[in-house]
Amino acid sequence: QVQLVESGGGSVQAGGSLRLSCKASRSIFSFNAMGWYRQAPGKQRELVATITSGGSRNYADSVKGRFTISRDIAENTVYLQMNSLKPEDTAVYYCNTVLALRTYWGQGTQVTVSS
Repeated sequence: QVQLVESGGGSVQAGGSLRLSCKASRSIFSFNAMGWYRQAPGKQRELVATITSGGSRNYADSVKGRFTISRDIAENTVYLQMNSLKPEDTAVYYCNTVLALRTYWGQGTQVTVSS
């Protein structure tokens, strides 16, 4: 079993920044990768960024250059630093991982960006 708890969402104006946190209930080295997804109203959930156990990072084209995924291994926490936020970044953001072929999701944290 894995619990993922997100925090750090909120409301900001366009151009602002937020940092999301995802704390796992076990060592993040247990996972091949962790990721952040988002789901806007009426849209499908989409991948935002991933980080592997080896530290490799990947980003959706829509957030490249603005978002940064990182981790604190000692704290079992993965972060998503979001800069230059746009109204189209408004969504519920979810943390995700897979362990032993089972997918785990956090409860989600709302990010709202106003123009």
